[in-house]
Amino acid sequence: MLKKVLLAVAFLCAASPALAAKELELWHAMRGPSADEMGRLVEQFNASQSEFRVVATYKGSYEETLAAALAAHKAGKGPDLLQVYDAGTADLMAGKDVVRPLWQVMSESGHAVDAKYLPAVAGYYSDEKGRLLALPLSTATPVLYYNRDAFKRAQLDPDKAPKTWYEIPKTLGALRESGVSCPMTTAWPSWVLFENMTAWHNEEFATHHNGMDGHGARLSFNGRLMVRWISMLSSWMKAGYFEYSGRAAEGEARFVSGECAVLTSSSASYGELRENAKFDLGVAQLPYYDDIGGAPHNTLTGGAALWVMGGKPKPDYHGIAKFLAFLAKPERQAEWTQKTGFVPATMAAYELSRQQGFYAKYPAYEVAVHQLILKQPNGDTRGIRLLHLRAIRTIIDEELELVWKNKKTPLEALNSMVARGNALLAR
Repeated sequence: MLKKVLLAVAFLCAASPALAAKELELWHAMRGPSADEMGRLVEQFNASQSEFRVVATYKGSYEETLAAALAAHKAGKGPDLLQVYDAGTADLMAGKDVVRPLWQVMSESGHAVDAKYLPAVAGYYSDEKGRLLALPLSTATPVLYYNRDAFKRAQLDPDKAPKTWYEIPKTLGALRESGVSCPMTTAWPSWVLFENMTAWHNEEFATHHNGMDGHGARLSFNGRLMVRWISMLSSWMKAGYFEYSGRAAEGEARFVSGECAVLTSSSASYGELRENAKFDLGVAQLPYYDDIGGAPHNTLTGGAALWVMGGKPKPDYHGIAKFLAFLAKPERQAEWTQKTGFVPATMAAYELSRQQGFYAKYPAYEVAVHQLILKQPNGDTRGIRLLHLRAIRTIIDEELELVWKNKKTPLEALNSMVARGNALLAR
């Protein structure tokens, strides 16, 4: 009997480390291949050690995930790690002690993330001293997609996509004459046509370096560049060259069906577009105005990052740092990029993917990388970090729709966007 008791005690002692594994919650908004790949990486980490166990949970859309986390944090609960998209960054940071800077968590735990990040990526997720605030995860930027088969039918060279916006009308006219009902459309108009348009041309979207220098920023994009740009788009719409498809990704569906021949959208959509398109898909650099000094500069980092939530026990931060250091390894970053189609966040992951032949096999993925590393980001091209950016995007969409309906001139709409947005920022 005594022997059985001793054996039972020994078994419990041996099993106690696994039973005592501290659970760390990661809330995210990923679905499909991204969610699958994150689940696989989480399983790898959990199997690599027994002290911590990460649990990744899908919480809905980016907005729903952020709202749920903020509500839970207010109640003294919530996740240890949170995936937050770019538009929610300032709102997340505005709350007192809601998040803890990545650099601090890693430094205190002895798990420094010493990787060299792409300048445009590091710039957005860093503080004024260049220290990372969050771990970049799902990085993307807008690119130009086009139907190579439609180009051929229109007697256009499919290997020479238009490089400037001045070249686009001739291309769209040829496509229209060849029978294409929708020569060009876009997805995510506010992000693509406004935020990235200003950065790509080295101009500010808002004061205080687009809010990156702290509170007090005001929208300022209603200048000559955007008046010219929206006026040009409006003229294309009247000529039947450009069609509005919606505020989100609706344009992608019209493009992949073959209805529209040219699309501006996220680089992260390439894999899905390539898989579903029944035509030869082309990808090119986002066009620019070549008569504006400093253009093209760099496009902006879109997507999301992993943020460390505040108010957790000190031992938990050790586990969080351990997991993030695991994710930051070049081989895992490269694997993440190749499995999901996101832009590599680090130069090491980019170089490793090149060495492994990924970009030789899928050269289209490299277009987005080149846009982000084209030039060193400056104050106006690091990113946009404004409170209420989600609401500001809605305002831009609303006013833009009035232009498409000929209810406002481009200048009237731009002035209204800025006035309405600044009223929000002034609260």
